Amino acid sequence: MTLRPALLAATLLPLSLMTVSMAVFAQSPQQDKADSVNFVVPPWPDVTVKTEVFSQLIAPLGYDSETQEVSSTVGYQTLQTGDSDVFLAGWIPAQQESHDEAMASGKIEDLGNNVTGARMGFAVPGYVYDAGIHSAEDLDAHRDRFDGRFYSIESGSTVSTFIHDAQEQDVYGLGDWQILDSSTPGMLSEVKAAYEAKRWIVWYGWTPHWMAPAYDMHILDDPESVYGPDNGKSDVRTIVNKAFAEANPNLLKLLEQFTLTADEQSKFIDGYGRQERSARDVARQWLQDHPERVAEFLDGVKTRDGQPALDAVEASLR
Repeated sequence: MTLRPALLAATLLPLSLMTVSMAVFAQSPQQDKADSVNFVVPPWPDVTVKTEVFSQLIAPLGYDSETQEVSSTVGYQTLQTGDSDVFLAGWIPAQQESHDEAMASGKIEDLGNNVTGARMGFAVPGYVYDAGIHSAEDLDAHRDRFDGRFYSIESGSTVSTFIHDAQEQDVYGLGDWQILDSSTPGMLSEVKAAYEAKRWIVWYGWTPHWMAPAYDMHILDDPESVYGPDNGKSDVRTIVNKAFAEANPNLLKLLEQFTLTADEQSKFIDGYGRQERSARDVARQWLQDHPERVAEFLDGVKTRDGQPALDAVEASLR
């Protein structure tokens, strides 16, 4: 008996009022399920600072952040199991195999490139480039100036395999060169010493990284594609757990809009990696200094309770 009057009243509602009510309901934003984001963060300066920048963007929106300092290989596994949510450093082609295997699982989603202008390959300082060394094909003709040495990073890494395979095949005449594998800091200490003495040196370089501005780094043309096609052009992909992406449309929008240039990222990596400032301080300073970029990232994004994201972030940076 009690339901009948209510049903009758509903049928008597003006059609226009019902239409407005339904439209408002349809347009109400879906609230994200997550209140925290778990990031994969290998111990690389670029991803450390970039993740901190993103974390400082989402904190005023009502999201917490957690980080897992694991290798990219382990990171792809945790993304598939749901033990992590977001990875902002899916380097392609350097991580192609791990990336493709994870994509085949159907458990992750690739949101595309978040860094424009990224490259890797044979690197020389500006004074060597200015002397006419513009391509890896030029190296062996000046073997003595380089002492027949090429400096690379950790043995067993994907890029170390690239250069050793090239040496075995005598690509660019590198068959009788020494390939000196080291840690990244060890390699860069050699670069620093050579740069300060204006001595010729060639090493495995990549951008974004602080080495680019610090050593006036130029990446040489690589016509044989030792470090990948298009002269070592790379994508740095945003990789997310698929279930996380589907459950959090607001965060997904921000992740899709969060892109940087290689030069932008190299500069704030310099503050962290070379100047040894904290990632937190470098990220905050960058966000304060680039309000127009912050506005681009947050276009159409809301706080967890549905308020304009830009207002909240601007207030947090004052």
